Amino acid sequence: MTRLLCLFLLAAAMPATAAELTVSAASSLTESFRDIAAAYERAHPGTKVDLNFAASGVLLQQVTRGAPVDVLATADTATLDQAARSGLLEAGSRRTFATNALVVIVPPGRNNAPKTLAALAGKGVQRVAIGNPDSVPVGRYARTALQDAGLWDALAARTITTQNVRQSLDYVARGEVDAGFVYASDYQAMPGRVVRAFDVPLNTPITYPVAVIKSSARAAEGRRFVAFVMSPEGQAILRGHGFGAP
Repeated sequence: MTRLLCLFLLAAAMPATAAELTVSAASSLTESFRDIAAAYERAHPGTKVDLNFAASGVLLQQVTRGAPVDVLATADTATLDQAARSGLLEAGSRRTFATNALVVIVPPGRNNAPKTLAALAGKGVQRVAIGNPDSVPVGRYARTALQDAGLWDALAARTITTQNVRQSLDYVARGEVDAGFVYASDYQAMPGRVVRAFDVPLNTPITYPVAVIKSSARAAEGRRFVAFVMSPEGQAILRGHGFGAP
């Protein structure tokens, strides 16, 4: 009896393990999803949100290879479409939760900053940071815009390919390139360290979708997180970080 009582008291004294939810999100969502995760944890005590940030294509590869991900949020519809075709998403869980804009940024204090896509092909621009179009949505958006303007071939030799949009942002902030393609929300993440040169016209809007992964062991929790992202509180956090309404 004494032994059983000791075991009961020991178990009662041990801290409860928080339920963990793994959310993989595009690099451009870093600050906003950190704030959303913190707000979600406050709203649902006992739940911990583990965040994993990378380029959308890299995140999809991780899920495809069996990474224990519960929720996936990407910076484009094409990546999540691919996940759906591969049978990786829980039916009915997909939502579009934000929009964004493509911009060109330059280092502070730069004279004669480019104001158009055509200006990027001028003599004053030697290096332009662009996300890898094969895995980074911002790179695909930028490539499409340049192709539509007939400038992709002219700029190909000047592009510095990056692993994600935040690497492009860092390159510009450190003055390692003359210009870079990022999202409007990324520009807002580094006030004073980069200058927004101009907005890039696109024929296809930039939309951010999110969905629960079909193999998730915490699908119900995942759906609750997605609902929170779509809630007025979640949407207000996204607006505060420069994202547009879905």
